[in-house]
Amino acid sequence: MDKKNEILVDVKNVSKVYYDTEGNKVEALKDVSLQIKKGEFISFIGASGCGKTTLLRLISGLDSQHYDGGLFIEGEKITAPSCEVGFVFQQAALFPWKTIEENIAVGLRARKVYGEKKDEVEKYISMISLDGFEKSYPHEVSGGMAQRVAIARALINEPKILLMDEPLGALDAFTRIDLQNMILNIWEKTHITIALVTHDVDEAIILSDRIVIMTPRPGKISEIINVSIPHNRDRNDNEFLLIRKQILEKLHIAARKQLPEYNI
Repeated sequence: MDKKNEILVDVKNVSKVYYDTEGNKVEALKDVSLQIKKGEFISFIGASGCGKTTLLRLISGLDSQHYDGGLFIEGEKITAPSCEVGFVFQQAALFPWKTIEENIAVGLRARKVYGEKKDEVEKYISMISLDGFEKSYPHEVSGGMAQRVAIARALINEPKILLMDEPLGALDAFTRIDLQNMILNIWEKTHITIALVTHDVDEAIILSDRIVIMTPRPGKISEIINVSIPHNRDRNDNEFLLIRKQILEKLHIAARKQLPEYNI
């Protein structure tokens, strides 16, 4: 991937404060600076409530108010959601009255390009290995299959970056590994930039070029771990185990002064 030295997303000294339902001030992020390179796979890991999701929402433009600092994609300030940024949520959030192919095509229709790009729907259905389920409805497929559809729905708009907020967290272990392999395969084929929030250390190591460890609230970057193991990574490999041990130790250090949790 020859573009990996080019900066796609630039997060400059970002701090974010919000107020909970009781009016208490909550410092979600504090002075976070990070550059995400084109074509890389980067993961964010840390304690619940450390601002990982908040950071993804800021990058996506879904949360564009009441923060300090700068957020840029290819030098352009992020001010609102855009088709240049895809987002996959913790739940698939499919439209229950639409078929699988109709759900995937939602973005194309919203951009009024469905007529010229409708063949892309079939391409992405094949990419997520759901051939034969085109006419099925969300209630007729499993949770793992629904999340595949959500990923395809985000990818079909050909975003510059795909943001994923614990998309595999609710799945069983076997389905989760299957989807990890699918995501990795898509990343290697499309060279898209991916930023993933996860609580699963092994998942982060399996997928990522870099792993960002964040402190408990206020969320700061504690450390960034480079993962240089070639892909098709073996979870029992010595180097894999050493990186896992390193991350777990860093997470323990980062969490020593953990504050009461809020849902962020």
